[in-house]
Amino acid sequence: MSEKKRHLPQEQLARLADFFNEVGMLRHTPRSGYAFLGTGRENVAEHSYRTAVIGYVLARLAGLDPARVTFLCLFHDLHEARTGDFNYVNHRYNQCRAREALQDAVAGTGLAGEVLGFWDELDQGQSPEAALAHDADQLDLICNLKAELDKGNAFAGEWLKSALKRLRSPWAKDLADVVLRTDHNRWWYGHVDGNWWINRGRDEEES
Repeated sequence: MSEKKRHLPQEQLARLADFFNEVGMLRHTPRSGYAFLGTGRENVAEHSYRTAVIGYVLARLAGLDPARVTFLCLFHDLHEARTGDFNYVNHRYNQCRAREALQDAVAGTGLAGEVLGFWDELDQGQSPEAALAHDADQLDLICNLKAELDKGNAFAGEWLKSALKRLRSPWAKDLADVVLRTDHNRWWYGHVDGNWWINRGRDEEES
């Protein structure tokens, strides 16, 4: 790559630095719906990361482009660095100018065409990849709601009923069914003999 092509204008570099700092605000932007649920908490960055991972998995299962679905998921809530998280109650009374916020976020970065294209594709919801990104968003919520249900919040079960009905693809529905039947702690607690937690592996060390 030549020196001429490698160097970007200082103004664009400055806007990219702004953009990186704006993306970092998602770590400090709470998902506001948990205030209504009564338990649980997360920020938008945490939600976006697992949504992107779930989207990648769904794309692999469906035989679609994993990169495209992952990118759709990765940027789906970026605007919330400026708007905050609008939960379902908020949307009954307020309008979120999400695309305008996103357009301002990427202005001058050289990323506008692609990132806004991801937003428009997801908002229109017509492509198979957009449908999977939508499902990934809901599956992340379903995982969180199942954890809260496991911890004793019966109200989370009511939210789960609605979230399950929002799923579109058979792959997401199958995965959601398994999530609902799986203890959310099983990945770390349920795959070793119960005595290990008592002896903390001392039996293995002595053998």
